[in-house]
This record gives sequence, C-alpha cells and structure tokens, in this order.
Amino acid sequence: MSGTGAEPRPLLIAVVGPTGSGKSQLGLELAESLGGEIINADSMQFYRGMDIGTAKLPVSERRGIPHYLLDVLDIHQEASVARFQQQAREHIADIQDRGLHPILVGGSGLYVRAALDVLDFPGTDPAVRKRLETELAAHGSATLKQRLLESDPISAARISDDKRLVRALEVLEVTGRPFSSFMPQRQYFQPSLQLALNGDRAELHERLARRVYQMLELGLRAEVAALAERGLREAKTASLALGYQQFLRNLDEPSYREEQATEDTIVATRQFARRQLTWFRADPRVQWLNWADPRLTTRARELVQSAQLAMS
Repeated sequence: MSGTGAEPRPLLIAVVGPTGSGKSQLGLELAESLGGEIINADSMQFYRGMDIGTAKLPVSERRGIPHYLLDVLDIHQEASVARFQQQAREHIADIQDRGLHPILVGGSGLYVRAALDVLDFPGTDPAVRKRLETELAAHGSATLKQRLLESDPISAARISDDKRLVRALEVLEVTGRPFSSFMPQRQYFQPSLQLALNGDRAELHERLARRVYQMLELGLRAEVAALAERGLREAKTASLALGYQQFLRNLDEPSYREEQATEDTIVATRQFARRQLTWFRADPRVQWLNWADPRLTTRARELVQSAQLAMS
C-alpha cells in the first residue's frame, strides 16, 4: 500500500502450534495488548458440548474478548474446510473493518491454511460420489487407483486412503481438472503473520499428560457420556476426537478401564502434537516462539508491529 496514502488494514495474525503449547493464552494477550478479536481454528472446538476434552476456553476466561467459530456445529454435523474458509474470512473482514486485528487461534493445520492462503475448493456432486463409492465397494480400490494414476499421477502418488481416492476422481469428473491442481500454494490471500509456539519436547509431553488428568478431574468422562446420549457414537467426525474416542470405548467395553483410556488419550495426544509440529515446521513463513520465554508476549507483539510497519 506504499505510496497510496491509505492506512493499511490491521494485520491478520495466526497463533498456531501443537496442542497444549499455550496458543489460547497468547491469543488473549495479543488481543488485549494490540486490539483484536479471536477466530477459532481448532476443528473440534466447532462442536457444541465438546468443551472439556477440546480444552475450549470457558466464557469466563475469555477476558471479554469476542471469540468466533466456537460451538457452531452439532456433534452429528461434518466440519467443512470450505465452509470454514468462507465464515473465517467474513469474520476477518468484519474485524478489520472495525480497526482491530483478526487473531486466528488453533492447531488444525488445514483450517489455518484455508483461512490464510490462496486456496480454492472444487465443487462436489453427491450423485458422482455415490456412484464412485458404489464402484469402490463392488470392485475394490485397485481399479479406481489405476484410473487416477492415468489421469492425475500427482494425486495418485500422494493419496493412500479410499475416501480421498473417491474425492480425487469426483473432482476430476465434476471440474475437468486434476485434484492436484487444487493443492494449495504458500501464498497469503492478504498480508498475514503466523506465530507458532514450541518448547522442550519432554516438557510438552508432561504438559499434555497433566492436561489430560485435569480434564478427567473436570468431568471428561461425564461429558462423553452425556454426548453419547445425544448420538456421539454415530457421529463420523466428533466421535474420533482425542479423549472422546477413548472414553466412548471405556463406556462401551467393561474390560477397557478408565486408566487405560486415560493412558491411550495421553499417547494419542502426544502423537497428534508431533503431527502438528511437522505440519507447521514445513511452512517457512512461520515465526517460532518459545512458550517458556518470559518475554513471550512482548516478542510476539514486536513481530506483529514489525510486520504491520512493513505493510505501510
């Protein structure tokens, strides 16, 4: 915007990183100190009633700062990255129009990229998808894989599960373009800054274990039982959330004790954190900060201010 005389819009900020690293607190600190509002980018926090197990920040701890895209889905609904992109960008524009920083907070990597990056989503056709799913069930994946290999070898080399195989062929048929042509580039749709939190791995493991035990004290098992009464077992996505999957099994299988469900939740959470770190480390644009730094908020604020100045 240099030379136009127009003031740049408030910078779009994303606070990302592994679960348990302190993203929610840093988001609050930045919102308070810089003037901002928070947009959730944790896909499991979309679900109403899934509070304890997703570490959803209670309203009483949000410091009066507006939070968007929390509690927007019932547990039986499927989260959609394309729909999230549309909703997130509507909130981003509204927050900026009011002179505030939109602060995206969460560790769901694809959702973060959908909000920040130039990323198009191909259309869908339920009839085409149903036909492909029927063909898959009748003949197995080999035929479909060969078809994809001939028409879109890039996607064929990357896809390893049947759901994405069907989706790739559906996109090819509906749009006439290979699925690989829709894969995102690392290009922000507007000036943005990603701040990622990390620290000592052993400390992260300990933090995650403590958090799971705290969730149990807060009533995770009772929360899962209440959601089970509302159909959590049949929910395609929500039932797979960390902790919920394990404690559903604890409810259904007497031999699968609470202690085992707890330990399995801790292990699964650590594995998830490792995948999140791998995802965000692959993006060279991410600015990494140590959660143990006593000047964490100051350093984060300085990075925001520097990036904002660069937009002038």
